[in-house]
Amino acid sequence: MKQKLRKSLSLMFLLMSIGCTVSYKFNGASINYDVIKTITIDNFSNRALYQWGPMENMFNNALSDKYVNQTKLQQVNRGGDLILSGEITAYDQVNKSISSDGYSSMMQLKMSVKVRFENTKNHAEDFERQFSASREFDASQQLNDVQEELVMQMIDEIVEQIFNATVANW
Repeated sequence: MKQKLRKSLSLMFLLMSIGCTVSYKFNGASINYDVIKTITIDNFSNRALYQWGPMENMFNNALSDKYVNQTKLQQVNRGGDLILSGEITAYDQVNKSISSDGYSSMMQLKMSVKVRFENTKNHAEDFERQFSASREFDASQQLNDVQEELVMQMIDEIVEQIFNATVANW
């Protein structure tokens, strides 16, 4: 009797394991690759009043790399199933706090990017949205000394926000 029960349970477990599959996506993307195969990422130009030369290329490379490294989408110049376009709209440095002697003690660097997203297979997912990030630094530091690192951190954060909004459905 015990042997029949073991065989029955083993068979039932085997059938259940064959019939059920679990899918994990470690990158957070939830793309139906049977429907969505390509992506077009237009160049995001820097339209901010305050300009820092390398920022535009840094942003465009980081955005493209994110989709290349974390999806199976093929990047095409035109007519992708997903289309990303937009521009860097703001890059500002402002006083964040003032010390007791009346001088600035903390500065804040802020970056904003306007994104237009089109899903040509499902226009209900289309949007136009602003994404932003900021970083603080000690006012005793020169912006030139910390700018590249802080801009890269902000770009990484904004690119992650864009990725999550477009293909991770968060």
